[in-house]
Amino acid sequence: MNAGLGTDEEAIVKILAHRNATQRRLIREAYTAAYGEDLLKDMEKEISGDFLRALAVWTLDPAERDARLANEATKMLTANNYVLLEIGCTRSSYHHFKVRETYHLLHKKSLEEDVAHHTSGDYRKLLVPLVSAFRYEGGETNLTLAKSEAKILHEKITGKAYGDDEIIRILTTRSKPQLNATLNQYNDAFGNPINKDLKSDPNDEYLRFLRATIKCLTSPEKYFEKVLRVAIKGAGTDENALTRVVVTQAEVNLHRIKEEYLKRNSIPLEQAIAGDTSGEYKKVLDALLGKED
Repeated sequence: MNAGLGTDEEAIVKILAHRNATQRRLIREAYTAAYGEDLLKDMEKEISGDFLRALAVWTLDPAERDARLANEATKMLTANNYVLLEIGCTRSSYHHFKVRETYHLLHKKSLEEDVAHHTSGDYRKLLVPLVSAFRYEGGETNLTLAKSEAKILHEKITGKAYGDDEIIRILTTRSKPQLNATLNQYNDAFGNPINKDLKSDPNDEYLRFLRATIKCLTSPEKYFEKVLRVAIKGAGTDENALTRVVVTQAEVNLHRIKEEYLKRNSIPLEQAIAGDTSGEYKKVLDALLGKED
């Protein structure tokens, strides 16, 4: 990485930011075999800041990446329930299993244990089953069940029982096609989308979180578009959120997020990010924004 004349940051970007997960793992293994050091630890000695974070998080194996992001999200100084929400809502059941397995190896305890310890109240009730969910991923739906559970959701929301076990059960155990069928029945039967009925108190942080959970489960591209919009258009760029979304979604759903961003903001995501970033950090994001191609 360093031949005594400084780090070739452009070369690092060209190599790592244009490789898939398998290739990145092999590069990391080959580096260790050749130099007896971990590639990521050597990178930390040579580069820093948002550039380092974007490149390091990208280089990680996806399961290790989520395990590390989740652990960071449960620490006092970096606590972020929305990171846990994203992992719980948008990863496959098999990936969830790999994340929990990796978490055991890295931190010598369970992800559920840390989430339970560092969250409280209704957040804990929702997040623990969300990050440990092993949803069925088939496409079948049961209309009778959808109607029944839409009624349950409406009764609990009308009664302001937002943390009720039945709401938690439906959101954290049903397959996504089944959940979508239930929410469509909710809209048809009661005249409002569920998230509109969850706006009874716009200042309630847990209701905001519950709405975000439902959006992330059912329309992840819309959820992530909003995260990016807020990160870019706020008072100062939220580089952590920007990095997290681009890196974790680059090989998954970024093309749909880009479409949603253009539709919502009338500006390409690449152009919006270019106006708020610079240097090698911008080059990493630029590379990843084309990753799905």
